[in-house]
Amino acid sequence: MPIIGWREWVALPQLGIAFIKPKIDTGARSSSLHASEVEEFQRGDRTFVRFKVHPIQRNKDFGVKAEAEVLEYRSVKSSSGQKSRRPVILTEIEILGVRWPIELTLADRDAMGFRMLLGREAVRGRFLVDAGKSYYGGKPLAKRKKKPRRRHSTKSSVSSKRALVRPIREEE
Repeated sequence: MPIIGWREWVALPQLGIAFIKPKIDTGARSSSLHASEVEEFQRGDRTFVRFKVHPIQRNKDFGVKAEAEVLEYRSVKSSSGQKSRRPVILTEIEILGVRWPIELTLADRDAMGFRMLLGREAVRGRFLVDAGKSYYGGKPLAKRKKKPRRRHSTKSSVSSKRALVRPIREEE
């Protein structure tokens, strides 16, 4: 089986989320996604939710609006022992080029360290988790600020084309 680290960058393509960093938590059974402005609505006889996701921790400027059908409502006990009733949706996740459907509960994870928690049910039988390493799939490149160009530089120019993901070294 392929190996993933205790945190990885993943995509939720059906929700329009190109990158989000979940904590891979084999101690948690279910997976959870931070969602705000959750609004339930009906489409025929089916229940849907419309919600907003801020995929980057501590960044409220960038958000993605999404909607999905509600599979059910589930009572979930948080790590602090508090129970809450959460909507459960089904969506696809992509890690290391592998894509499959997972169930996600929608919750307010604003105070948590990660916007998403990927539980053991989502990775069971698909990946081994290396609890000592991160980002086996690489990291998305951050936008870099342009530095002023030196007039008499002998360095060669860097190509403006960049890959979406770069491999990382162990010391990162």
